[in-house]
Amino acid sequence: MKKALVTGGAGFLGSHLCERLLGEGYEVVAVDNLYTGTRENLTAFAANPGFTFVEADVTELAPGDLTGPFDEVYALACPASPAHYQARPIFTTLTSIQGILLCLDIARRDGARLLHASTSEIYGDPLVHPQEEHNWGNVNTIGIRSCYDEGKRVAETLVADYIRVYDVDARMVRIFNTYGPKMHPQDGRVISNFVMQALRNEDITIYGDGSQTRSFQYFEDLITAFRKYMAVEKSVIRSFFTAHGLGAPVINTGNPGEYTIRALAEKTLELLPESTSKLVFKPLPGDDPKKRKPDITLAKELLDWEPKVPLAEGLVKTIAYCRDRHINR
Repeated sequence: MKKALVTGGAGFLGSHLCERLLGEGYEVVAVDNLYTGTRENLTAFAANPGFTFVEADVTELAPGDLTGPFDEVYALACPASPAHYQARPIFTTLTSIQGILLCLDIARRDGARLLHASTSEIYGDPLVHPQEEHNWGNVNTIGIRSCYDEGKRVAETLVADYIRVYDVDARMVRIFNTYGPKMHPQDGRVISNFVMQALRNEDITIYGDGSQTRSFQYFEDLITAFRKYMAVEKSVIRSFFTAHGLGAPVINTGNPGEYTIRALAEKTLELLPESTSKLVFKPLPGDDPKKRKPDITLAKELLDWEPKVPLAEGLVKTIAYCRDRHINR
């Protein structure tokens, strides 16, 4: 039986990943400090004998605190929504950096395969559209989002250097906006905001004029990308990224369908015709990207992967979850 470590394992994505791994017969150790993750996210599989939950902060752990050996390590620990990371900016930067160092040292110790969950935010307010992996980004180093953006950029640097210096079998995914059941209802991200506001018949808050764009992938598509990426042999990965002129194995994972924020709000209300919510417009926050759309050419080529779940289908499932868990209880 293979054994996997998932940091951030009680979070939105981490808990879905734990469930997928357990379903595939893995033994899973999840680590989370429950800042944004919840024990409720683990309910469906908490009693599984192959599952162990460790309530701890990755900034306070050493490799010896987590008993291996592990075959696979997934580094997902970090607040990912602006509301949460801006509330604790120094903690967020340290979580990104110290969390990936913990995972890298465990992977090096155990000879494990590692996946680092990076982010589309490393592109900042991009000068190139759509965003592809050769782009170095346009990021403000001292802005209100920098704790997350720069923390993730440094984490990518560390992964690349552990590959070069220690030959660690690591790979990175730059995750574009992802949504679905188990999203934190107060995470401040656009889909959870719109769904919860519409369900509560509150004003739908749009920042700016709503012309800024995002792309949205359903969580199941992303978890499938994780698993496909981790199945690729190190030698194949090294050859692939060398041939594509990239100094480290990093790919975009996202849905290339591009929507304006206003169109998303209108689609949400279309799926909730009973809602009495109205659209209201407020000033755009600092450093908010104007455009966001992934180029997923490399993921298609290397993993034979692309998103399958249409936005409307994923929104219906997300709305049902939020209504059941956060409105009708």
